[in-house]
Amino acid sequence: MDHPIAPSGITRRRALTVTGGMLAGTALAAHAFPAFAGESQDADAIVVGHGLAGLVATAELAAAGRKVLLLDQEPEASLGGQAFWSFGGLFFVNSEEQRLMGVKDTHDLAWQDWLGSAGFDRGVADPAGQDHWAYKWAEAYVDFASGEKRSWLAGLGVQWFPIVGWAERGGGLADGHGNSVPRFHVTWGTGPAVVEPFEKKVRAAVAAGKAAFRFRHRVDGIVTTGGAVTGVRGAVLEPSGAARGKPSSRTVIGEFELRAPVVVVTSGGIGANHDLVRQNWPARLGTPPKTMITGVPAHVDGRMLAITERAGGRIVNPDRMWHYTEGLRNYDPIWPDHGIRILPGPSSMWFDATGKRFGTPDIPGYDTLHTLGSITASGHDYSWFVTTQKIIAKEFALSGSEQNPDLTNKNVWQLLSRIWQTPEPIEKFKKNGVDFVVATTLSELVAGMNKLTGDNLIDLARLKAQIEARDREMDNPYTKDAQVMGIRNALSYIGDSLSRTAPAHRILDPSAGPLIAVRLNVLTRKTLGGLQTDLSGRVLNASGEPVPGLYAAGEVAGFGGGGVHGYRSLEGTFLGGCLFSGRQAGRAAAAATAT
Repeated sequence: MDHPIAPSGITRRRALTVTGGMLAGTALAAHAFPAFAGESQDADAIVVGHGLAGLVATAELAAAGRKVLLLDQEPEASLGGQAFWSFGGLFFVNSEEQRLMGVKDTHDLAWQDWLGSAGFDRGVADPAGQDHWAYKWAEAYVDFASGEKRSWLAGLGVQWFPIVGWAERGGGLADGHGNSVPRFHVTWGTGPAVVEPFEKKVRAAVAAGKAAFRFRHRVDGIVTTGGAVTGVRGAVLEPSGAARGKPSSRTVIGEFELRAPVVVVTSGGIGANHDLVRQNWPARLGTPPKTMITGVPAHVDGRMLAITERAGGRIVNPDRMWHYTEGLRNYDPIWPDHGIRILPGPSSMWFDATGKRFGTPDIPGYDTLHTLGSITASGHDYSWFVTTQKIIAKEFALSGSEQNPDLTNKNVWQLLSRIWQTPEPIEKFKKNGVDFVVATTLSELVAGMNKLTGDNLIDLARLKAQIEARDREMDNPYTKDAQVMGIRNALSYIGDSLSRTAPAHRILDPSAGPLIAVRLNVLTRKTLGGLQTDLSGRVLNASGEPVPGLYAAGEVAGFGGGGVHGYRSLEGTFLGGCLFSGRQAGRAAAAATAT
């Protein structure tokens, strides 16, 4: 039996375990991961964060002959970070896939859409402005997406599903928010296939002695000497067998300090830290929801933002964020409060928690953040889709590599089966998910909706009147209903008509049933602001000067410049932002350490 030896309740056995663990951790830091032999410094560069941006930066540094240490607080199982779990969507302009689909896209049209969505308004022309470098990054990124981005990735073996998706269709004006044309290219193999070529490059560099992993190394501080970055320090965490995405132990077994003239921070955003999300929530989006679900693993905690700020880095645009409005509670969660997003087609009717239909641009797939503001303005944390089996069979897709086994596993037969049946992951959520109500009549559906929430906010007569009014608009090829216009617009695009838009029909048509209501939760996801960087990925201080030796890339840098997306994303730009900013920072850091 253990006996307490201190008022804190620590037992003798626990004390011996911790002491032994700390000794083991010291040995782990010193011997299991030795410094590169014969050098006064441990590496030419240290990269903090082994997600996609970190892998890209490390690959670039190693390719230039630099010796790199890649650190992360998570175990090896989580290599690739959040990108592994993604749908693999990438933003290209005037791609081969677009041309195949008959889509005419240009750099100028994409830049018009980017500016209309970003709404840069914080000192674009002022070198001290929050949007000064964000704007420059946006220019560079649209050039990249219109130019070498696709050929660069194709040269690494990445391929894409030939039907281009049309995400974030916008608010209704040509120069406003949204994609004027389809630009969402789904990677064949989803997120894992985007991560794979860079993971292979880094593992090859490790095998060649040019790089080394430091799993379970949590950075707690960036070391500076004479105003310049000279390394990092932190805690060695106990070994963990946690599967990818599962929370891992935070038990400390040792300490470390590693030296390098360059540190590249690629640690991701704040999506799993709801306290930070609420702390930075902007007034323009209303009151933060009391209840949210989480679209990223628990380790996406935002710690490195404050740590880098203490080292002199400037954080800009912290109130800009990207959360989804169509979140489902995962019936088989991987991480705490795990949510999955519906990527909807245009046909489901969208209502607030009281059963009032949203107006434009709060239509499925049109304007994520405007709809988020409408939901918070309703005074409730959730909203509803009212739809049909015919619609979900063709229009519902779920975010995440694990929710798309056909695309992720490159299974052509399974992919083709979507033509004649509802995808199995959708049916599993309909059967097992707590957010679905299925019924044969509208009265039964309303009863189920009210039972699910327990608040009896939905009035049958009111809901029926709104659905019948919309259904009457289906009798002609023209209409005054903006959503019906959008459906007909979608059906005129071959990609949507083939795979993402159900034939136009009445919601209350019995042959399209059963009726389905889906409770939609707010799902945390991306940080749009972050560390301000110049076009080389160098982190800037409050005076706008680079902090010597400090770089950042990926979500922690607002995907470049501290906010390349501005206020809104065009979608398919998050993975691309990690790729581009990781490449920029890696190449610049390699040049800075040339001898």
